[in-house]
Amino acid sequence: MNSNLFALIESRCRPEATFLETPAGARWTYADLLATTARYANALAGAGVAPGDRVAAQVEKSPEAYCVYLATLRMGAIYVPLNTAYTPAELEYFLGDCAPAALLCDPADAPRRSALAAAAGVRACLTLDAAGRGTFATAAEAAPVEFETVARAPDDIAAILYTSGTTGRQKGAMITHGNLASNGEAIARLWGFGPGDVLLHALPIYHTHGLFISAHCSLLSGSAMLFTSRFATDEVLDLLPRATVMMGVPTFYTRLLESPRLDADRCRSIRLFVSGSAPLLPDTATAFTARTGHEILERYGMTEAIVIASNPLRGERRPGSVGHAVEGVELRVADASDAPVPPGAVGGIQIRGTGVMKGYWRQPERTAQEFTADGWFRTGDLGVLAQDGYVSLVGRAKDLVITGGFNVYPKEVELAIDALPGVTESAVFGVPHRDYGEAVTAAVVRRDPALDDAAILAALRERLAAYKLPKRVHFVHELPRNAMGKVLKTALREKFTRP
Repeated sequence: MNSNLFALIESRCRPEATFLETPAGARWTYADLLATTARYANALAGAGVAPGDRVAAQVEKSPEAYCVYLATLRMGAIYVPLNTAYTPAELEYFLGDCAPAALLCDPADAPRRSALAAAAGVRACLTLDAAGRGTFATAAEAAPVEFETVARAPDDIAAILYTSGTTGRQKGAMITHGNLASNGEAIARLWGFGPGDVLLHALPIYHTHGLFISAHCSLLSGSAMLFTSRFATDEVLDLLPRATVMMGVPTFYTRLLESPRLDADRCRSIRLFVSGSAPLLPDTATAFTARTGHEILERYGMTEAIVIASNPLRGERRPGSVGHAVEGVELRVADASDAPVPPGAVGGIQIRGTGVMKGYWRQPERTAQEFTADGWFRTGDLGVLAQDGYVSLVGRAKDLVITGGFNVYPKEVELAIDALPGVTESAVFGVPHRDYGEAVTAAVVRRDPALDDAAILAALRERLAAYKLPKRVHFVHELPRNAMGKVLKTALREKFTRP
């Protein structure tokens, strides 16, 4: 049996059905998908790419760019998506680390990128722009439209995705064909995907959320996508009446709520809104339900394991929880010695199963450090597992603040601050302190300019123990975030740590 993920997609698709449409009106059928990926696979092979080789891509989102990913799977090579915001210096590191056989980049960046590629020993530097044009597209035009999908085993690597850590050496998570098939099938079933669905896809495709989670639900159910180059509020609002599902990061939903055009009638065809990649503020969820009648489904995932847990399609979507572990994933909450803690106790979230990555590319020591002796992956997240299996996240283990010997979980303090009148959102973190070791510190985005730190601290004293109170409150216009909406607490620590 061929365990190549593309073989599974091939077996599910109806050639005449719509694969994707663009806002400009271009329509691709699954027959187009099969023909394009065949030509692309032949073009990559012609450029010297063989099964097991890496194909790195730093290109703008487009149907053609997504087909490069699928063609790489089809030919048995390994896809390495790179954020388009990465600088040449960052790209130099990735090329040296993953040692790709080919690099795809934008034609405008080709002179600098090709020099970096040559220095790293990359055999081919090909170009592809946002309109699907470039040297790669030209080579593919002359390539055959037949290609036999290369056989892969479940444990063969399909993609390497670099983690979005803000400090230290970035790690390449090795995601296998088995990981993608198991997790994709599980969430497509869990979220009720069928051939009649239309997914509004406004996410980037250099990240797990857009590359795997959302698009795979469509591909494995043979359904269609409305494929936008980026998230633009008015464009998404125009497309909502044509969609049945939308997946996004919390920022998408806050931006939609800022528009008076968002209402229940505009969402009448939608059966499911999903949020992930960063915590969804309770106020955002409540406001969205009030405006549209839809309860956003929140789920939990990470680069190393794709989707880990999800609230149900039908049943209780518990506020503040990310639901149950998905099919194929076991989850436990453990203490510092990797022993499970009782239900309701805070501990480190650990997982194992068919959705968990193979390890970190060329970092066997780091891989060994992140797995327990009995095979559980330490996610680095802190959480609580309820008696009935619902998981609630407390924060990242690295974000835990230890002040005067007491543990302070930032999420608890953030929820208390966010509930105050006049506050939009907050981030809580620790900074070095001579007496306490670390001082609890808060960065707050306020709606009410009259709100000051004294008022916040006075209100918090009624809700939190004294050791949990911020020693300093800083007001900011916005919280720094990465491309997927996660707050960059390292940047806040650096900004507000006194020399």
